[in-house]
Amino acid sequence: MESPFKADIVKGKVALVTGGGSGIGLEISTQFGIHGASIAIMGRRKQVLDAAVSSLRSLGIQAVGFEGDVRKQEDAKRVVESTFQHFGRLDILVNAAAGNFLVSAEDLSPNGFRTVMDIDSVGTFTMCHEALKYLKKGAPGRGSSGGGLILSISATLHYTAAWYQIHVSAAKAAVDATTRNLALEWGTDYDIRVNGIAPGPIGDTPGMSKLAPDEINNNARDYIPLYKLGEKWDIAMAALYLASDAGKYVNGAILVVDGGLWLSRPRHMPKDAVRQLSRAVEKRSRDAPVGVPKSKL
Repeated sequence: MESPFKADIVKGKVALVTGGGSGIGLEISTQFGIHGASIAIMGRRKQVLDAAVSSLRSLGIQAVGFEGDVRKQEDAKRVVESTFQHFGRLDILVNAAAGNFLVSAEDLSPNGFRTVMDIDSVGTFTMCHEALKYLKKGAPGRGSSGGGLILSISATLHYTAAWYQIHVSAAKAAVDATTRNLALEWGTDYDIRVNGIAPGPIGDTPGMSKLAPDEINNNARDYIPLYKLGEKWDIAMAALYLASDAGKYVNGAILVVDGGLWLSRPRHMPKDAVRQLSRAVEKRSRDAPVGVPKSKL
């Protein structure tokens, strides 16, 4: 799809994207690059990283990949420093690395729970912690032009509750809390904006294969207000908005991009049945004998 943004909207900026070798992370890397940014991607699988970097460079994007695990502080430190050494600055950190799988709470081991927490929540904080000195106002390569930006990919699972996603719900709740607290502290102290994006079901991602994509897609009209799954492009456009000057006053926000899914509830009766019921109640109210209280409906 054609971007609604100017081609140079993030020109001159350097973005480090964890989990940037595939899925939403790769799409954000691609769109940031197409719109003028230089890209560093971080991931655990060298083959995936190499393919992603090759894809980005084929589009004329300045891109480099660094192997690393967000759960390891030494990896986070090394990748952040390598990004700065390669490009001379760091403006944007995107935390897109995540772990997810379906499992009932009774079948989920504490180690499985801990693994997702470590990748999503601890990994997010670790990357933010290591990137701070490069993102803050007055940091090397930034001069006094203001602070950088942190974007963390979240979810809406924890807004209510979700079947077989207790580990991910807990992890993303922690990511949102981290986002808001850093927005308060680092926005005040260092002019760094910290925001999140909460995607709904994104149909063109490898991760959807773990979450019963056929059932979700076939029944989308029943529970997604916009009747369709989202696309990686939708999330990347939200990220571009937050990274651009258009979002310069947005701090501590979690931008929900899910077609209204988190608001949705199953209809307990068809719309036509509701209309018929409403008319019947109104008719009874109009026809009620004098002196008999009318329905407030």
